[in-house]
Amino acid sequence: MEGAVYQELRIFSGNGHPALAKSICSYLGTSLGACNVSEFSNENVFVQVEDNVRQRDVFIVQPMVSPVNTRIMELLIMIDAMKRASAGRVTAVVPYYAYGRSDKKDQPRVPITARLLANMIETAGADRVLTVDLHAGQIQGFFNIPLDELTALFMISRYFLQKDLDDLVVVASDVGASKRARNVAQSLDAPLAIIEKRRTANDGQSQVLNVIGEVEGKRALIVDDEIDTGTTIINSAEALMERGVIDVYVACTHGLLTGPAVDRLAASNITELVVTDTVPMPLEKQRPMITELSIAPLLGEAISRIHSGRSVGELFDINGTPDFEVAGAGVVAAERSAG
Repeated sequence: MEGAVYQELRIFSGNGHPALAKSICSYLGTSLGACNVSEFSNENVFVQVEDNVRQRDVFIVQPMVSPVNTRIMELLIMIDAMKRASAGRVTAVVPYYAYGRSDKKDQPRVPITARLLANMIETAGADRVLTVDLHAGQIQGFFNIPLDELTALFMISRYFLQKDLDDLVVVASDVGASKRARNVAQSLDAPLAIIEKRRTANDGQSQVLNVIGEVEGKRALIVDDEIDTGTTIINSAEALMERGVIDVYVACTHGLLTGPAVDRLAASNITELVVTDTVPMPLEKQRPMITELSIAPLLGEAISRIHSGRSVGELFDINGTPDFEVAGAGVVAAERSAG
């Protein structure tokens, strides 16, 4: 119940991204809760909470990453287990929210899976949700419980501010990403360009039709919320180079990088790809041209504020800039006064 006082904060993790959960705990100066999340031979998920959570303020960290449907079931069953163990409040911390592209009926007889998933999380017993950079803003409205959406874009902006690139232009990967790109462009005091593209199928393929804006002789920073196969980004980079761009940088919050995406990107004309660790980056996907920023301090600060009843919105100042400083490939929280 909102406004209630809960006992100690407890953080648990499914199998989606334990390393991120541990980094959040490190930021908060606490330890990860003990919970057995496993799978029987028949692929049924088993969960047993091994710590006392009665009247505790529980946060379950579980991005919906591969295998996506298994990770979703782990999250739902963990929520149910916590509620049945008399947890005071359960917050689903979902750094990456799957099925975000299924947010509307854009073809005949198709589902709105993002809404279905929201209903499932509520039915399981979650009291609130904390997430990062949803694919579509309207997904917030699919929930009847409080949802806090953080953004990593200004953290990414800080990283590129420190690089101090000359003649930079920020490029939206498509018209739908223009608002995100505009915010980054404003933070970097750079002009904005937009790539006009057309989806050709349900397999994520697209065709670049036009580049709107002046890009010749500039360094381009393509901004998107996620990169899956990498095909669209590579096509966009090629289109920009054909129009006289000197260097192409790419930044996104969720670096899914499925299949051969990493090898494709490494072989492309992209100078650097910047992602965050909302999804795990296994060793086999790491490349010198990929920079990973840690989202843990941002999530940790938000969790601390939710637990103590402080404003999450105040994480960002009046200009939308977060109180976090980017250092190399990581993020260090800046000191701030409570108020």
